[in-house]
Amino acid sequence: MKKGLFAYAGTLLAFLVLDGLWLGVLMAPTYRALLGPLMLDQPLLAPAAVFYLLYVLGCVVFVVLPAKTWRRASALGALLGLVAYGTYDLSNWATLNGWSAQLALMDMAWGTLATCIACTVGYWVARKVQ
Repeated sequence: MKKGLFAYAGTLLAFLVLDGLWLGVLMAPTYRALLGPLMLDQPLLAPAAVFYLLYVLGCVVFVVLPAKTWRRASALGALLGLVAYGTYDLSNWATLNGWSAQLALMDMAWGTLATCIACTVGYWVARKVQ
């Protein structure tokens, strides 16, 4: 139980920091330019919070806790990120006007990397708790 909570906290903190930097600092102008009127002026915090809590739960249950090595956590985290972000981005590209291939590929690459790093951090944190 304690190991799982630490794994969750470490993964969540890593993912929030990474995604906060990506969305809030590095890529905000790019997303605004690519999405235009699809973007809200301010994101809705409740659905965003639910996303982060659920996504990190999936990371911990399916990747962090079952992984036997940090390399496995990293590889499975990358795969989970690719599948999850790919599902979102490819569905949007297929169904929404204004959702471009460029946006889908960029966001899928980000989801793959961010999930890989967050799961690796979560694994390292969990390993410190025995």
